[in-house]
Amino acid sequence: MATPVTDRETRILGIIEKTRAKRPKFRDERITMSHGAGGKATAALIEGLLLPAFASPALDRLGDAGELTVGTAELAMTTDSFVVRPIVFPGGSIGELAVNGTVNDLAMAGARPLALTLSLILEEGLGADVLKAEIAAIARAAEVAGVKIIAGDTKVVERGHCDQMYICTTGLGRRDPRATLSPASLRPGDAILVSGPIGEHGTAIMLARGEFELGAEIVSDTRCLWPHVDALLDVCGPELRCLRDATRGGVASVLNELARASGVAMLVREAAVPVHPAVAGAAEILGIDPMHVANEGVFVAVVQQEKAEAALAALRAMEGGEQAAHIADVRTEPPGMVLVETAFGGRRVMDQLVGDPLPRIC
Repeated sequence: MATPVTDRETRILGIIEKTRAKRPKFRDERITMSHGAGGKATAALIEGLLLPAFASPALDRLGDAGELTVGTAELAMTTDSFVVRPIVFPGGSIGELAVNGTVNDLAMAGARPLALTLSLILEEGLGADVLKAEIAAIARAAEVAGVKIIAGDTKVVERGHCDQMYICTTGLGRRDPRATLSPASLRPGDAILVSGPIGEHGTAIMLARGEFELGAEIVSDTRCLWPHVDALLDVCGPELRCLRDATRGGVASVLNELARASGVAMLVREAAVPVHPAVAGAAEILGIDPMHVANEGVFVAVVQQEKAEAALAALRAMEGGEQAAHIADVRTEPPGMVLVETAFGGRRVMDQLVGDPLPRIC
């Protein structure tokens, strides 16, 4: 039985709702690491500075990729930069991550990835063997994802001006006619799914940096997600409302962004969220919620409730999707907010990440 909401809780939720309904403003005097963490500071930078400056309806959608039409071709385009440290980590490396991260942004827009451009920024003194290994990783990941590298650029900067190597990409994809995705399309009653266990990429990066002494081995979940999206489109079609990969800021940031975009509420069942015990342990040591920890091969899918079981079956049949779960439902009140039903029977507000407690993860 759900815990009744008291008058005091109602007043507090009303205050939070009114505050969060306002568009974030960029008031900071300096850029800090928090502006790249995927939480509130990132939202203020994007919505308070960048969107007003460029005034583009495509950007206002705050999607993972922009849409464009060339003749009769319905396309999607995205761009990304990768500055992860260390550049090699359990389960992957910066080269593989650059390909997967870019094609996944296209997939989240319902677009089949076609091609990438690749820009390498290399630090003076980088070992040739390290560079060769990353080029090989890029080639392998591109082959798995079914994309071609069709253009590129290379720059070398002085020692100390780059952390071994940075990678910048642009991705082009063809929008799938089965997809009618929008972050503003959520409706009360919709089911919210995650495609697998959360927080593994961010935790793997922390372990690679020697942040913790944990016995369990955690590897990054980096993978190409187009096959998972293709399967969902097959079983859900137009009843697949929206997709978002839960990278910086984790699942919590994705849910908050979607709740605001659609003007709906969400109720998350904490016990239903799949989390590896070692990820939960690392998050407890850090004093953060695993829902704020980054992923690179996990996404959030919102589907019409009647399609939830079919969507879960499709995801669970895919590699990496075996633990896909129905973690939340879309509600009406309070609009724009995400509430969590805790394991102890209470409720709390799930907000976006504040500050930057995590290392660079992409």
